Amino acid sequence: MPTAVLSQELTPAEIESARLDLEQARDAVFSATEGLSEAQWDYLPESGGWSIAANLEHMVVIQEIILGPIADALANSAETSSYDAEAVKVLDALIRTKFPDRSRKFPSPESTHPQRRWTPSESLNRLSANTLRLIERLESTPSLRHRSVPSPPMNAMTNGEHKSMDGYQWILAVAAHTERHTRQILEITAEPGFPRNRATCDT
Repeated sequence: MPTAVLSQELTPAEIESARLDLEQARDAVFSATEGLSEAQWDYLPESGGWSIAANLEHMVVIQEIILGPIADALANSAETSSYDAEAVKVLDALIRTKFPDRSRKFPSPESTHPQRRWTPSESLNRLSANTLRLIERLESTPSLRHRSVPSPPMNAMTNGEHKSMDGYQWILAVAAHTERHTRQILEITAEPGFPRNRATCDT
């Protein structure tokens, strides 16, 4: 059985790994949406669900919840008294593999649903800026492992086996969530009814 020790600071390897997750998730969104026409942004999938523009808006909303209310909740939570390195690594890996997995569907809170808050161009700009803010938080807060707060997505993903995530894991989760919805965007573009004429235009 692993021995619990006092909460530890993030290692350089953990910081670099999460930074790459965030950057790769951002870059994949830009690649998947490059040159989309207005009709393509707004196309409603035959299988049901949100348009590409709506998926992008939802990604940004989740980023900003983690940068805002979740960051505040973590800052105001009690410091974790122990740190189980093996258990933490298992949970990190689960976030990276299970959160992007589209084989299971989970309802998102109504407050995170798209409401045409921004144009696609504005959403892309916010997503890029938020990614930089998340990286800055990652690199400037080595104590992210020290505090945890309840995580409804983790609770749902693990059928109640795990109920909380630490600050580092929330950053992993936002990258994995972005990846999940980028996969959804690619599913939309692969539909037979998806408009095929891309156009590089100001969206």
